[in-house]
Amino acid sequence: MILHRRKLLTGGAGLMGTALLGGCDRFAGTETGRRTLQVGEDANLYVQRLLMSPATLAREFPAAMISPWFKPNGTIDPPDRAYRALAAQKFAAFRLTVDGLVETPLSLSLADLRALPSRTQITRHDCVEGWSCIGQWAGVPLAEVLKRAGLKPQARYAVFHCADTLEYAGSQDGAFLRPGHPGAVREAYVQLAAAEDWGGAPTATDAPKDDWGQGSADSEPEDKRTPIRYYESIDLYDAVNPQTILAYDLNGKPLPVSNGAPLRLRVERQLGYKQAKYVMRVELVGSLAGIGQGGGGYWEDRGYEWYAGI
Repeated sequence: MILHRRKLLTGGAGLMGTALLGGCDRFAGTETGRRTLQVGEDANLYVQRLLMSPATLAREFPAAMISPWFKPNGTIDPPDRAYRALAAQKFAAFRLTVDGLVETPLSLSLADLRALPSRTQITRHDCVEGWSCIGQWAGVPLAEVLKRAGLKPQARYAVFHCADTLEYAGSQDGAFLRPGHPGAVREAYVQLAAAEDWGGAPTATDAPKDDWGQGSADSEPEDKRTPIRYYESIDLYDAVNPQTILAYDLNGKPLPVSNGAPLRLRVERQLGYKQAKYVMRVELVGSLAGIGQGGGGYWEDRGYEWYAGI
């Protein structure tokens, strides 16, 4: 079970005595409670930024401390047909889009990304659910990508649009629906994220269209519901940190599907839900108001802190 922001903060941070009483949930649901939690989040961000520079690094570990298995979490086998078509071909047709408030929009293949300067780091992933894993990540620093795109003066945030549908909108009663999975989750994904297990059952050559224009039209009827795919954001302060990378390798092998192939964000000074998987597009924006419900991320729109510094 994923911890709600108010439980995480009131249980661990001790913001104020009222929130620690048996009625903390009721308190956090009030306008005063919400303001209190926001103060806690703002204080966390303020203290972190006061004590750190954009170049401050999270702790890195020796190779001997790498976890024997890096636990996958959240989506581990995206149901989206366009994604599965890419996965079946080992992402040969994948293109990362970089657009928004940039001077030169980019469309980069995995080969393009691997040709850019890279960084390898052994860091600890801390999940809001309470578990941690240490892994070796390799990828291109986000700063290198942004440098090539050229930021416009108005740019303040990098938004990561991902391939995995978490819910559908547009049902008759307005409720969100969890997507049905097109096939059983392979036991291999749960037991071991093998680099050559790219996931996805054999898929027809003609993939359906998707939001990034990477598939061709399919003869099957399209789902009329609106998919809500994972999205996340960071500000430019964290975007230029040397440890903020778009990772394509885990523990010396290509990133497996269960851990976010072909590309995932690593922003090492924040909690795990900020480490967006299945990244397809990086959009530079001046405000988060137009992203999702305005909170800056999928879970943030459902009550989590936008800044999850550790």
